[in-house]
Amino acid sequence: MLTLNELSRRLASGAVSARSLVDQSLARIMDPRGEGARAFISVSSESARAQADEVDRRRAAGQALPAFAGIPLAIKDLFDVAGEVTRAGSRILADRPPADRDAPVIARLRAAGFIFIGRTNMTEFAYSGVGLNPYYGTPLSCFDRATRRIPGGSTSGGGVAVADDMAAASLGTDTGGSCRIPAAFNGIVGFKPTASRVPRDGVYPLSQTLDSVGPLARSTACCATLDAILRGVDPQPLPDVPLNRIRLLLPTTLVLDAMDEVVGRAFERAVETLARAGVTIDRQPLDELQRLPQINAGGGLAAAEAYAWHRTLLEQHADRYDPRVAMRILKGRDVNANEVREARAAVIESVNRSTREFDALVMPTVPIIPPPLAAFEQDADYIRLNALVLRNPSLANFLDRCSISLPIHRPGEAPVGLMLIGQHDQDDRLFGVAGAIESGLVHRT
Repeated sequence: MLTLNELSRRLASGAVSARSLVDQSLARIMDPRGEGARAFISVSSESARAQADEVDRRRAAGQALPAFAGIPLAIKDLFDVAGEVTRAGSRILADRPPADRDAPVIARLRAAGFIFIGRTNMTEFAYSGVGLNPYYGTPLSCFDRATRRIPGGSTSGGGVAVADDMAAASLGTDTGGSCRIPAAFNGIVGFKPTASRVPRDGVYPLSQTLDSVGPLARSTACCATLDAILRGVDPQPLPDVPLNRIRLLLPTTLVLDAMDEVVGRAFERAVETLARAGVTIDRQPLDELQRLPQINAGGGLAAAEAYAWHRTLLEQHADRYDPRVAMRILKGRDVNANEVREARAAVIESVNRSTREFDALVMPTVPIIPPPLAAFEQDADYIRLNALVLRNPSLANFLDRCSISLPIHRPGEAPVGLMLIGQHDQDDRLFGVAGAIESGLVHRT
């Protein structure tokens, strides 16, 4: 699939029309052989076609248009879009009134010319890393569909929509990996900004401390373009970062534990390739990470803040929740949020001191390939696998940093993501580093 900039150029030159792009997206969504019915909770067929026709009419008339006018974009079902109901992947909110205005990030994407093709499916209330939804269905990872593998969550539909070319990109959220896990499990790129970088008004919250708004797309450059639009600035080319000027820390603490052979081979191959290309990669312990399982026992800040938000709704509608989501939220009753915040601040300060000379931490996004749906039949297996899937990506949220997942598998192999965790508020630097690594891996593996 073409990048956003390539699509923009083709639209501007007349090589392709907005209507043809929208029709192609809708055809893939509606294909009964595909995952569209599970990847999307609702599809905006009529309005998308009408917007595309208007874009084509204005372009034919020589009128000025935004750079990305006519490109189909998918929206996670957490964002307020004027006139639409924000369900947050839950049947509980389905009868709520439609939003009366766009969330700021939605308004910015609309002003940039994107056409919203539909609202993508997700884990109920965004509270899981595996992507299951018992009420709206679970879209399957693009890999090995005969085995029926999980898509990753919570932005499950967004990851599948981009991988299956149902949309050029997707807007998601990330509280513990919810952009990067679906990216890793579907062979695309997912970005989580430093949490304060992009406004979260008009976005249904999970954890007001940890939530971030980020994109899923085909390339680092696409994610950087969308990130700029989301924060209200003009997109710029990726910073030029030579590979031999990049220094990464590969922690030997925690993040490589329980890694399966497929992920291990792909990750080590990528690390060796980068090292040969001149990237400095230091393998050393990061002892502060050993504290995280104890600090986050019971669910940590995500559980505590989710419970504070959902307490009344649970009292009224507990029987209508996904039982596994309700189970995790209810654990937040017993979490002392202030103690977690104090411990988190201490860890952040310590890790910042330990890693200040590095551009980023590097590790597998997820230490396993996407498991089959059948592996989640028992609650105990769900709890174990969900924790394993979330373990590495949630580090970036806990440390209040930016992070990106890049696909590193070869064609035909199971999808594997390489994750970079940059410094706090150094998102632009991370984009430059990720772009260089992305290019280096493509040209050398």
